[in-house]
Amino acid sequence: PLDLVVPAGQLLSIVGPSGSGKSTLLGLIAGLDTPSTGEIAIDGTEITKLDEDRLAELRGNKIGFVFQFFHLMPSLTALENVLVPLEIAGAANPMVTVRRLLAEVGLTTRAHHYPAQLSGGEQQRVAIARALANEPPILLADEPTGNLDSANGLHINDLLVGFNRSRGTTVVLVTHDAELAARTD
Repeated sequence: PLDLVVPAGQLLSIVGPSGSGKSTLLGLIAGLDTPSTGEIAIDGTEITKLDEDRLAELRGNKIGFVFQFFHLMPSLTALENVLVPLEIAGAANPMVTVRRLLAEVGLTTRAHHYPAQLSGGEQQRVAIARALANEPPILLADEPTGNLDSANGLHINDLLVGFNRSRGTTVVLVTHDAELAARTD
């Protein structure tokens, strides 16, 4: 059994051997997986009792998710990949937000490139910008540096820690990166 409380604004790392359930735990927190027993509450809302529409709404409003393998849409540019969640949410002036986020992750000059034209580190930065597009209070990251070289991994580490420190975003990440784990609360 696991009893875990993550206070708002915390930067938490989940570490452990392969197969120990780290990614499954993140999927449960995100409402992507359903627990066989127990409860999961996000900001006081018991998510295991929500129907799929309400769960999708909660994820859209409260949770950003960064995957190890980026999951960018290959037929969309970096800018368009970040724009999608804003368009789905019906955000006002979404291009202002997209351009600001791409600037924050250092990709202003790569905005019109497709994922296949971007390095792994650049793709992960697009994925982070997309995850933060709707300004969720919670960011979940599953091995965000797992497929990157050490220089790009360090850049992603700096971004995640920076977003936590500057915005107060609660960040829960699964990592094998000892350096990143050492920087978390």
